[in-house]
Amino acid sequence: MPEQFTTLTSKTLVLAQENIDTDQIIPARFLTTTSRHGLGRAAFYDWRYDEAGMARNSDPFAGKDAGEHQILVGGDNFGCGSSREHAPWALSDFGFRVIVSTKIADIFKSNALKNGIIPIEVSAEIHADLVANPGTEVVVDLERCEISRPGVWKQSFEIERFGRRCLLDGVDPLGFLQNCENEIAQFEAART
Repeated sequence: MPEQFTTLTSKTLVLAQENIDTDQIIPARFLTTTSRHGLGRAAFYDWRYDEAGMARNSDPFAGKDAGEHQILVGGDNFGCGSSREHAPWALSDFGFRVIVSTKIADIFKSNALKNGIIPIEVSAEIHADLVANPGTEVVVDLERCEISRPGVWKQSFEIERFGRRCLLDGVDPLGFLQNCENEIAQFEAART
């Protein structure tokens, strides 16, 4: 079940490459589980480790505290490729709560939102500022649907209403329905 989300202030981790697909986010060989837990270790595995499992010198995550870097800034067309739900599972388990890009693939966007990650599309100008300033502090306000770099810029973002409501309440779609059990029972009783 996702954590309740209202606002988040976090540093960014920047992966500016365009067309980061779901196989780069989590390689297919790690899709043998139906558990979300532990998949963070496989996030961007081939970018982080060589064939022998040794850390690469070019690891973009090296020295980054996941607790301090909960906003991932990706290049244009982030999350393209197959519709694997393991991709947002891996990102969430790694510690990311927000994905920012100029364009996020529709299926990935839906899967991310259902799994507690806020997908935010920003203008090319704001994206360029984020890429030029990795590790900068950004504020995401889900109640206002705003993302900002305090004192520098602020932008509204669009998000699917039901997914937003679930995140604000700290439930997934099934949890939302379970919370409506009394209303559903009343509706069904009135129909019989």
